Amino acid sequence: MTTLPAAAELIERAHVVALPMRVRFRGVEVREAVLFEGPSGWGEFAPFAEYADAEASRWLASGIEAAYAAWPAPRRTAVPVNATVPAVGPEQVPAVLARFDGCTTAKVKVAERGQSLADDLDRVAAVRDAMGSSGRIRVDANGGWSLEQAVEALGKLSAYDLEYAEQPCATVDELASLRTALVRGSIDVPVAADESIRKAEDPLLVARREAADLVVVKVAPLGGVARALEIVDACGLPAVVSSALDTSIGIAAGVALAAALPDLDHACGLGTVGLFERDVARHPLRPTAGSLAPGRATPDPDALAALAAPPDRQRWWLDRLSRCHALLAHGSAR
Repeated sequence: MTTLPAAAELIERAHVVALPMRVRFRGVEVREAVLFEGPSGWGEFAPFAEYADAEASRWLASGIEAAYAAWPAPRRTAVPVNATVPAVGPEQVPAVLARFDGCTTAKVKVAERGQSLADDLDRVAAVRDAMGSSGRIRVDANGGWSLEQAVEALGKLSAYDLEYAEQPCATVDELASLRTALVRGSIDVPVAADESIRKAEDPLLVARREAADLVVVKVAPLGGVARALEIVDACGLPAVVSSALDTSIGIAAGVALAAALPDLDHACGLGTVGLFERDVARHPLRPTAGSLAPGRATPDPDALAALAAPPDRQRWWLDRLSRCHALLAHGSAR
């Protein structure tokens, strides 16, 4: 267990940054994060703004682990990475895919609020056209469909030979029912759980309910690399490591997890640095030939200065860090 450093120490070393996005992603146009350096390297604290402190404190635990502890030894020297396609129009798909060097798998966002199933079908069709028949395509609904909508959508999207559907419905009960409905309807689309793992009080419920074929794990929401490894082991399901729209500092933790997994059969969603106009790292962790190598990322001082958040946002984030630190100190994180 990582020893908890003093909040004042973290705040003294903190840099609050604001990274403009190339395209709107997950409703975000500017990604904000707190970065701090410790004896082991740099850590990142960047829970999304709407998350309550109890949930956000796990993200702080992950950043502290990165800065103050050692990650597990890697089992592999390269981690395959997927391209990520936001909820853009089909005409924008080729330009998005071009940012992911050598990636032969694409994750496509679907079920975007304000869009239709027709929009999703057009986007996935454009990805299939761009990648050809040999490319792997997975879709991510972020829990945006009801059970009935998911059956309809996946029935139509299955024509594009999907690798799996990530969090098609919001609840574990719905995911379990969806798996049954897909089998009954002869719809060959495996189901992956994401939010049902990283946002759940009981991340193992998915496995006990047989509600997913595989799990998507993200380091920061689970409290760090060590904790994520424990959850993957306890679930007993194939795992895909993904990012939470991290800077290169956070991506390095995700790569450390993926590199340490006993088995890794799927490309990981760790190529999202390409969605930023500019990253903080001296050497941004963007995939080369479709993969990333494990290792630490170090910020570029010029980038930290250029991407510094406005003073009011810096105060907001440092206050949040203090509150989350207090929860960790009292063992109140969930």
